[in-house]
Amino acid sequence: MTHSGSSSHASSSSGFPQLDRRVLREAALAHLARFGTTRHGLEQVLLRRIARWEKQALKAGVEAEDVAAAAQALRPLVAEIAEEMVRLGAVDDASFATSRARRLVRSGRSGRAVQAHLAARGVEADLRDAALRDAVEGFSPAQRELCAALVLARKRRLGPFATPYVADDEADTEQALARRHKALGVLARAGYARDVAEQVLDMPPTEAEDWMQRLRAES
Repeated sequence: MTHSGSSSHASSSSGFPQLDRRVLREAALAHLARFGTTRHGLEQVLLRRIARWEKQALKAGVEAEDVAAAAQALRPLVAEIAEEMVRLGAVDDASFATSRARRLVRSGRSGRAVQAHLAARGVEADLRDAALRDAVEGFSPAQRELCAALVLARKRRLGPFATPYVADDEADTEQALARRHKALGVLARAGYARDVAEQVLDMPPTEAEDWMQRLRAES
C-alpha cells in the first residue's frame, strides 16, 4: 500500500521506527482499553499520535520531505481505523453520550453545560438531545435541571445547603442580599436559567433533600 511505503521510506533513511496502520490500530486499541471516547475523540487521539511521530522523526534527523509524505499518507488511515472500531462496537457515540450525560448531571452540570461538553467531543446534536432525555430516568427536563442545580448548590453550600440556612423572611439584610446575588452568579455561570436558580435558592432544606433522594434513587 502507498501509505506503508511512504512510512517505511521515512524511517529506513535513518533507522527511525516507522509509523503504519498496524501501529496506529494498536494505539487505538490501547486508548480504548483505558478510556471511553467518541469516534471524533478517537480520531483526534490518532492524529495527535501522528503529529508526535512527525516531531520525533524530524528530531531524529529524518528528511523533512520524507516525514511530510509519510504523515500525509497516514492521515486517511485515521478515519478508517475509527470506522473499524465503530463496526467492532468498541466506539459507540450514543452509549458514550448517555453515560457521560448521566455522570455530568449528577455532578451538577446544567443541560447547557452537558450539551457543550458532548459537542466538544464530536457527539451529534440528536445524540446529545437523546442523552440528556435519558440522563435521569423518570424525570422531566425541568426536574433534571432542577436536581442538577441542587447538586451544584450543595457542593457550593448555597441556598438550602448554606450554613446556616437563612429563610426567606430573614433574608432582608444587606449581607443576605449580597450572598444571594453571589449565589445567583454561581448558578448563572454554570449555565442555569434565572428561574431555576431562584427556585433552588428559595427551596427549603427538607424539600431540597427530597429531590436529592429522588435523584439518588434513579442513579
